[in-house]
Amino acid sequence: MKYRVRFKIWLEKDGDVVMGLGRDKLLREIDRLGSISKAAKQVGMSYKKAWSFLKTMEDRLGIKLVETRRGGKNGGGAVLTAEAKKLLEEFEEITDRFEKLRKELSKK
Repeated sequence: MKYRVRFKIWLEKDGDVVMGLGRDKLLREIDRLGSISKAAKQVGMSYKKAWSFLKTMEDRLGIKLVETRRGGKNGGGAVLTAEAKKLLEEFEEITDRFEKLRKELSKK
């Protein structure tokens, strides 16, 4: 029988989601674009939802993920903290390992 092996990964803390593919994309876009609002637009989510995701993640993990500067004359911005970059690295490693397993299982 031919079938496809698929998977979906998310990380939880105390039963609450702290990271998944959508949150991963949001953090990566914030890192790339330097802006929460631009990143939200890029991933197709409202600024309010993006801010809610970030706040929830920070509260659940107990760490700061994004440092922000208010707008104004010189413009605002956002940068990922070292903890956020570590979280992204760990999530990518986990995802890569699952992808390797998926490919292996799909050959059978």
